[in-house]
Amino acid sequence: MDLFEKCRNYSTARDAQKSGLYPYFLPLAKSEGTLAEYKGKELIMCGSNNYLGLTTHPEVKEATRQAVTEFGSSCTGSRFLNGTLELHEKLESELADWVQKDLALVFSTGMQVNLGTISSLVGRKEYIILDREDHASIVDGARLSYGDLIRFRHNDIADLEGKLSRLPSDAGKLLVVDGLYSMEGDIAPLPEIIPLCKKYGVRLMVDDAHAVGVLGGGRGTAAHFGVSDDVDLIMGTFSKSFASIGGYLAGDEDVIHYVKHHARSLIFSASIPGPNAAAALAALKIMKREPERIERVNQIAKTMRQEYKTLGFDIGNSETPVIPIIIGDQLLTLKSWKLLFDNGVFVNAVVAPATPPGRQLLRTSYMATHTDEQLDQVLSILEKVGKQLGLI
Repeated sequence: MDLFEKCRNYSTARDAQKSGLYPYFLPLAKSEGTLAEYKGKELIMCGSNNYLGLTTHPEVKEATRQAVTEFGSSCTGSRFLNGTLELHEKLESELADWVQKDLALVFSTGMQVNLGTISSLVGRKEYIILDREDHASIVDGARLSYGDLIRFRHNDIADLEGKLSRLPSDAGKLLVVDGLYSMEGDIAPLPEIIPLCKKYGVRLMVDDAHAVGVLGGGRGTAAHFGVSDDVDLIMGTFSKSFASIGGYLAGDEDVIHYVKHHARSLIFSASIPGPNAAAALAALKIMKREPERIERVNQIAKTMRQEYKTLGFDIGNSETPVIPIIIGDQLLTLKSWKLLFDNGVFVNAVVAPATPPGRQLLRTSYMATHTDEQLDQVLSILEKVGKQLGLI
């Protein structure tokens, strides 16, 4: 059989494109934070991870411009060889302090953090334990490792303990959870997970890609619960609240040193350019100086969750600025997305296999820079579309 036969037979996306219900890879002409433009049409952006609205902040843009002048457009090499700048190390120092860990290590993307960290730490006859709703990058990192993969039901502490209790006591074990789950907006119950890790000799890593800048005064999930000392490793990305691109791992000095010399995704990838590092540093500076941005995005989230519940939408267990509108049907989800888009609201359609059957949803997310007028307009349009399609 020809290897490419599967490609010729794949029709799902093309069928959606032909029907006008294809919500992916839409080329935006511009995005001014809370507003985006598609083919001359202005949309209120409720599908971004720009939680603090810093991508358009003057200080972030100016730091980027200055770094282009000083460092150029690329490092043209890996961190391991010629691609480490003093700027990278300054960023690592600031990040480690922010998340209350010894050291941090900057990677080219958040996905590469998880791929490199998990695959380098977990070896043969060791175990990697994942929540079933963990991000794809965590799952792929586990698959790249030589360890045995164990998965437990989402945020189900009893199921987690059952799985841990059956593992060999003398084997190395790493448990990885999302701090803030990026599709349904709920939070990992770290105060319940940590005692199990201690009981069964398990190391704990938290993916804070969506939580840093949002939870714990911006420091993330561990700080949110006051358990930073009990979380072994914290990872985060720059592509959300940090208004840039890249990622980092933070933890004890000896662990970071080991990962630095064993993570293939770090050693064999070019480092993030100086302008991206400068943007992340500028964003962190603003995050520290303006805690009201963090307060604002969480207040918006609280208001929108309550309003959606009042209207009759199912928002699951969201506790954060990520608020799903759970629909549970693939075609209806795509139709809902299209009607919202046509009415001027940009959200994300999440369907199988990205979400389990029966949990198809619209992922909405909010920024500190959304105005009250924009939010009122979003609610009005959601109510209109919800009634039109029988969702409420």
